[in-house]
Amino acid sequence: MNDQEINQSPQFGNAPLTLSGESGAQRVTAGSSAVWKLVLKPQQANKMKVRVLLTIDYGSEDSPEWEVSISDTSGKLWESAKLTPPDIEFNMEGLGGKELTLAAEAPRGARLDDSVHIKMQVFAEGQECGAMEFFANTMQSILILKTSIGHERAVVDGVAGKAKAGDKGIFALLAPGKLDGYVFMEAMNTDLVRETCRGVRKAKGLVAGETKLSEIEHFLTPKPLVSGISEGDVVELVAGPFKGEKARVQKIDESKEEITVELFEATVPIPVTVRGDSVRVLEKER
Repeated sequence: MNDQEINQSPQFGNAPLTLSGESGAQRVTAGSSAVWKLVLKPQQANKMKVRVLLTIDYGSEDSPEWEVSISDTSGKLWESAKLTPPDIEFNMEGLGGKELTLAAEAPRGARLDDSVHIKMQVFAEGQECGAMEFFANTMQSILILKTSIGHERAVVDGVAGKAKAGDKGIFALLAPGKLDGYVFMEAMNTDLVRETCRGVRKAKGLVAGETKLSEIEHFLTPKPLVSGISEGDVVELVAGPFKGEKARVQKIDESKEEITVELFEATVPIPVTVRGDSVRVLEKER
């Protein structure tokens, strides 16, 4: 479903009011909201009574209900948690129009791909003026678990062991080698994840909020071993038979992730080829 102005079709061509705005499908995490911005635009300045009718479908009888609401600039006009049925009436006058916000908040205990389908119909002076449909479903969250430094792998093993014992809604765990004290978790229900992590040795609790996959992608795609090394750099060998020796980089083979260096202390300058992670850059080539 793309953003569109449904009411411009011939069916509503002579209506006293038009409905337009966003109607794109959205994916949200448990406990967060899908939001659509809408506009009601009168075609005449006369005072008119407007009725907005919602039809809400959750997919199946055992699917959890989303909290749906409609607001204008003054606040909420209707919300499913407090008012039924989903039938809203108000008066409009003049040509200024009215901005509406439709929101659907996913349950905190939602499962993967739980969904809501909303149909909105707008009537003015007893005449239907427009209709739009909206869809949203749930997706995984990326949560961050704080751990004792040096115990990240042990925490991953502990959480994974508890998750396997039942349906904990945890899909993946990541302990990046270059990030001390934190573990990333792909999961659904934050409350259930927090309970699962409770009692795991060296786990210190979830960091407030969520992160996005785009913010941790660099941990999922490791940099080449020769990344950050250039020809002419002065390096120190940190592994192998020449550990502790200083050298200058002569050649870089990115495909093999190897570099060729020339040792400073060698009596005869002989090229030595080592892995990119066997050196530490001391001085960059100017």
